Amino acid sequence: MCETKNFYFWILQILGLLGILVLCLWLALRPGSPHFTITNFSVPAVNDSNTSDHGIIQYQLDIKNPNKDSGIYYDDILLIFYHGVNIVGNNTIPSFTEGKNRSHQVLNHFDVDNPFWAALRSAILNATAELRVDLSTKVRYKTWLIKSRHHGLHKEGNIPIGKDGKISNNKKKVKLRDASK
Repeated sequence: MCETKNFYFWILQILGLLGILVLCLWLALRPGSPHFTITNFSVPAVNDSNTSDHGIIQYQLDIKNPNKDSGIYYDDILLIFYHGVNIVGNNTIPSFTEGKNRSHQVLNHFDVDNPFWAALRSAILNATAELRVDLSTKVRYKTWLIKSRHHGLHKEGNIPIGKDGKISNNKKKVKLRDASK
């Protein structure tokens, strides 16, 4: 009977050590969320007195995969830009794959139609404009030939716009953060 207890105790110790090893591996290989940053944001025709009833907003979205061991598969990325509660524009970035520890840049633009353009242009000329950007997508991670399930991402950020139509407050870029629930 004493040998049986020792045998079970020995098996329990081995299972405990294996459990700790699996936990350490999971913590070391768990993929991190990608980083999204808006750079080179501009409203080119804001100071033009002959401006029409619509404008163009240009931006660059930088996407960085911080994982050294995991690639990321992105579904379509939906970007929506708000001025107050009004949607001034949106874009969809087609799905793509990003390798391990890589970055991806998307240069894009969208048209702002009237009446939103008049209100936005007026706010920019008064140096009080701020756009809120909302990003949503789903990603899958690939680590050692194993693909994960889909993970939903929802990021947002505020873009203060100066009188020159570019990001103000001495910022060069706006990092998008996890959206509040």
